[in-house]
Amino acid sequence: MSAIQAGGDTLRIGIDVGGTKIAGVLLAEAADGDARPKLLAERSIPARPGAEQLVDDVVSVVEALTKDAPAAAGIATIGIGTPGMVDAATGAVENIANLDIVRVELGGEVARRTGVPTRVENDVNAAALGAAAMLPPTDGAGDKGTVVFLNLGTGLAAGVIRGGELDHGYSNNVGEIGHVPVEPHRWPCACGQRGCLETAASGGAATRLWPQDDPKRRQPRAPPPRGPQDDPPMPAIIAKVGNPAAPDHAQAAETLDTIVSAIADAIDIAATAIDPRSIIIGGGMAKTGRPLLDCITTELRRREETSRFVASLRLPDRLSLTDPDQPVGAIGAALAGRGAI
Repeated sequence: MSAIQAGGDTLRIGIDVGGTKIAGVLLAEAADGDARPKLLAERSIPARPGAEQLVDDVVSVVEALTKDAPAAAGIATIGIGTPGMVDAATGAVENIANLDIVRVELGGEVARRTGVPTRVENDVNAAALGAAAMLPPTDGAGDKGTVVFLNLGTGLAAGVIRGGELDHGYSNNVGEIGHVPVEPHRWPCACGQRGCLETAASGGAATRLWPQDDPKRRQPRAPPPRGPQDDPPMPAIIAKVGNPAAPDHAQAAETLDTIVSAIADAIDIAATAIDPRSIIIGGGMAKTGRPLLDCITTELRRREETSRFVASLRLPDRLSLTDPDQPVGAIGAALAGRGAI
């Protein structure tokens, strides 16, 4: 079967490996690469722990999506976005803690079993590709501008897109912005440092800082291992801040200020170090939606009032949130598959 549709589009499958489910998309990419990719089908199944189970589950989703492809059309590539330490050159992945996997030859095994060239990419990088691809052309996608995807999940990391392609940096650490140690509380980080941005600017931090279990608790617990993260309690925190009569209003305001200030610091660093056309906020915290974006924008505007330099960056104009209805992780994984050999 040909991997090209009658209309000239290339069919690609993208898989997003999560802690609770394996999600996949069938994507049609225009030959000129300028238009937004078209989402033809979506599939998902629950994730199971174990290396063999992961390979089986990915292949199962691929097979289901292949059946969704138009008649007489074949799949050009498969891309997989996954947590863990990814060797993009070999397709091997180590330390997928959520699924109790020490090492799995994910790319090689999926390619062998499906007969389709497969590439494996870090999940944040894959989501960055997907989020950038779904931007309107004026926001940096169509003109191949630089885009930063700020993933506010269990931790904090960024994906950088330059000219429509992922920037991995010299040692694949170009987006580890969460481990810049500038947070003033100097809380310990799982990486061994103190004061990393992700100890305040992340969904994991929000969960630790918000006193759900003990209203008198002022210090966060030690950072948990990276893993499945319940939706961070940002809507509850923001609601408490907006209700002066709430008994924990003051602590909610303090917590929100800590989190939003750290997110604004991350945006400042990304803007000055990378100077992207667009900064897209994604991850679990992005599900909070417009209220979170408004809080961040208010903080950035406050900083503009005291710094002409910050004002010149026009950071609020560069910000956007991912659409929670768009599977950007799987879409980006499909696009990462273009590098499969």
